[in-house]
Amino acid sequence: MIVYDKLWDVLKRKGISQNKLYKQYGISRAQIYRLKHNQVVYTSTLDMMCEILECSDISDIATYIPNDRQVSDS
Repeated sequence: MIVYDKLWDVLKRKGISQNKLYKQYGISRAQIYRLKHNQVVYTSTLDMMCEILECSDISDIATYIPNDRQVSDS
């Protein structure tokens, strides 16, 4: 599973709200919802997020958690 917990920290640090992502940068509300709920998102959305936030790597905004860790952590 890919989780986007880091994304919200970076957005907060850079002073970019979800509303600003929608209005100024054209990220759809549906994609923001999907990011917020760790659901499937378009790679183009991730690319745009990295560009907006000037990421050095996708790991600046996302973390991969193997499925076996998800089950054992529950």
